[in-house]
Amino acid sequence: MDFEIGRGKRARRVYAFDDVAVIPSRRTRDPQDVSIAWGIDAFHFEVPFLSAPMDSVSSPATAIAIGRLGGLGVLGLEGLWTRYDDPQPLLEEIRELPADQVTRGMQRIYAAPIRADLIRLRLAEIRDAGVPVAAALSPQRTREFSAEVIEAGVDLFVIRGTTVSAQHVSKATEPLNLKQFIYELDVPVIVGGAATYTAALHLMRTGAAGVLVGFGGGAATTTRTALGIHAPMATAVADVAGARRDYLDESGGRYVHVIADGGLGNSGDIVKALAMGADAVMLGTTLARSTEAPGGGWHWGTEAYHDQLPRGGRVWVGQAAPLQQVLFGPASVPDGTVNLAGALRRAMATTGYSDVKEFQRVEVVVAPYLGG
Repeated sequence: MDFEIGRGKRARRVYAFDDVAVIPSRRTRDPQDVSIAWGIDAFHFEVPFLSAPMDSVSSPATAIAIGRLGGLGVLGLEGLWTRYDDPQPLLEEIRELPADQVTRGMQRIYAAPIRADLIRLRLAEIRDAGVPVAAALSPQRTREFSAEVIEAGVDLFVIRGTTVSAQHVSKATEPLNLKQFIYELDVPVIVGGAATYTAALHLMRTGAAGVLVGFGGGAATTTRTALGIHAPMATAVADVAGARRDYLDESGGRYVHVIADGGLGNSGDIVKALAMGADAVMLGTTLARSTEAPGGGWHWGTEAYHDQLPRGGRVWVGQAAPLQQVLFGPASVPDGTVNLAGALRRAMATTGYSDVKEFQRVEVVVAPYLGG
């Protein structure tokens, strides 16, 4: 239903994860009988979790660790790991920047050029560990560095930006032709963000294996205050899941995975994202809280150091527990920051569903009074 905003504008009512709740059914299950596994293309994962390609979350070491724990670590190829031989001193400098110097300090640090040799080196490190190799570039950098990424032997390629469009128009430069680019690659491509049915459907038609829903960043982004752009995630995920359903019919059975990316601050948000139709989730803040995370309790995204219009910052998220404990427990706090997989498994068991695809059919209600 549309609402009038004055005489000249109508708007649709939309919902964030805080505005919805999952409702138990008449059946319950033993949590040990529930599968939270996820697969895309030829790859199978024990948990439906991808790490966000942000320097405060993903390093080659954490990507390897997440892979060994059954998830998918995604390394961002525009961060410190591909600009410096040894990023550790720079990470420490970012952590220690005074609050009034964070943006300018990060702009200076990230002004160093991206090096193709470091792209190959970092991806080789992950591949040598025997886990799936996933790497991310922005649409602006994809054309420039995709050859190095493919040469390095990446298994999954992620094109991630604040908003990624299948119909980008530019008078200054030749835009990336997503459909042609994906067609010419030999690896599955995950692309996004998208926040509407139409945008997602166009991305699915490019041949993408997965679509990221949302703008990423979550707690570390200021896109809403800087640009006035915001995507309440419950509605966004449901809209993109609707596009997946319609594209499945349109394409004669081609299934495109929906991956929620943003607004996932705790295990309850992850549960709701899958309930709204996501197949998997890309995690930033929740993994930045692990003691192994490169941010050391601080969290920031690529928007924080944009050279012309920063749309994010460095935020303190704390350190909750080691990565394995963050994912699998046991939890010593009741706030949904530890044992993400256990919480998801228990929510599915409590509502009577045995796997993620079934759980996407769970009943949800709108409950605005639950959130802020």
